[in-house]
Amino acid sequence: MAESTLRIGLVLPDVMGTYGDGGNALILRQRARMRGLDAEIVEITLSDPVPESLDVYTLGGAEDSAQRLATRHLTRYPGLQQAAERGAPVLAICAAIQVLGRWYETSAGERVEGISMFDATTSPQENRSIGEVVTAPRLDGLTAQLTGFENHRGGTSLGADAEPLGRVSRGVGNGVGDGNEGVVQGSAIGTYMHGPVLARNPELADLLLMRALGVSELTPLDLPEVSQLRRERLA
Repeated sequence: MAESTLRIGLVLPDVMGTYGDGGNALILRQRARMRGLDAEIVEITLSDPVPESLDVYTLGGAEDSAQRLATRHLTRYPGLQQAAERGAPVLAICAAIQVLGRWYETSAGERVEGISMFDATTSPQENRSIGEVVTAPRLDGLTAQLTGFENHRGGTSLGADAEPLGRVSRGVGNGVGDGNEGVVQGSAIGTYMHGPVLARNPELADLLLMRALGVSELTPLDLPEVSQLRRERLA
């Protein structure tokens, strides 16, 4: 981290914020501040170029038309891609996986080129995947089950350069019948779990913070309400 303030990029909340996923940036900021760290959210809209210099980035879900706008903007202003290349953590939720993939197909059957941060492709499926998801993570640094709420019709297939975030024990996940949920490639993590996912999975939130801060551990937080939420959702 180049500066004393942790800078959290909330990318295109004006078009990629359909499901309240902007809450993930709030969770990162709050968990940093509860540890005495300065943290701020930098909103990047369609009116702004995407800066390469932030410490961590989050993107949310969207519908087809909004995905197109986001894809064009991220192609024109490749700061997100440049940040990921230097190792800045990126969290992509639902449709953001598709935008960051190699290509995605719209509900009308049109194929749209993505920005290729993920070796992944997405096509509409016959049935919509909707409901609670529980995933056993396969990412180093995560030990607790991941929990979230999926709501998508896209089915995402991973290529050779990408790995799944985990394996589903409840729910559908990536939607192509292979039992995988999410995608991990380089410093970028994608998941179909809403919630916001970081409110429901503090271990994942802290992993992103540690990577953004360049540290191997953080002071633990004792938050009984978060533990209660996880117990309720996992039940």
